Amino acid sequence: MQTRISREAKQALEAPHSMIYFAPEAERETTALGLEPGAMSYFAARAAPLGPVGPGVVSATFYNFNPELVATCVPKAWSIADPVEIVAARFRAASAALERMLGSETLESETVREAAELAARATEGCSPAGKPLFAAHADLSWPERPHLRLWHALTLLREFRGDAHIAALQQAGIGPLEALVLQNATGRGMNAATLRRTRHWSEQDWETTRRELTERGLFDDSGELSAEGEDLLERVEEATDEAALPPWRHLGSTEAARLFEHGSALSKQVVKAGAFPKEAFIQ
Repeated sequence: MQTRISREAKQALEAPHSMIYFAPEAERETTALGLEPGAMSYFAARAAPLGPVGPGVVSATFYNFNPELVATCVPKAWSIADPVEIVAARFRAASAALERMLGSETLESETVREAAELAARATEGCSPAGKPLFAAHADLSWPERPHLRLWHALTLLREFRGDAHIAALQQAGIGPLEALVLQNATGRGMNAATLRRTRHWSEQDWETTRRELTERGLFDDSGELSAEGEDLLERVEEATDEAALPPWRHLGSTEAARLFEHGSALSKQVVKAGAFPKEAFIQ
């Protein structure tokens, strides 16, 4: 099985999970617990499966956020709400957001039930070794409702690949802010202003890092990614694809293709429902 299936999985399955980072239901649930909106709610919701860890653990596992920002939110968040409560709130938010975007008929459909079964089976091929965020989420109890089982499975698969990606970045000598600057230069994903704001890096931090990357030969004189920069990023993605292959090897190509078909259809629905703010992304 070629590693390209790992990248196909990311393209097909990421949206139904990552909509939670933009869904208003998520912040409604966390602020109802007393957490501050914005960064604190985000860090607490995603890190809660790790337990009441300190800011260093969150900075390390989330990777590309300014540690100064993390330290303003963690461990303060745990003094406001117990991580167990926050995990439950995140599941409630995911359920409400998916119902709003997909509708109750879709949530009860065979598409979601089969996708949940296939995605859960894929996670059985994932080892927690060296995958801290995946391991923490894998320790959670599985929800009973199909759409939440699907969302949890997609969360596991996303964090499994994410942990692998951080390892690949480290191996390539790419630090947290360097990763953001390089990825932004590809013309895909969030725009630079959104990345700086949400990750709490200043324009000076950004430009200093860009100059350092230029000195390394990863940007050319025109400010574009150099051939060396493009090659480095591709090697990181290839290493990530390789490390993220176990769930798809376990599931098998036929069932993986079936899951990707369902995931692509659901992705189109959540995108059409406005899951992702267009102004935050490169147009």
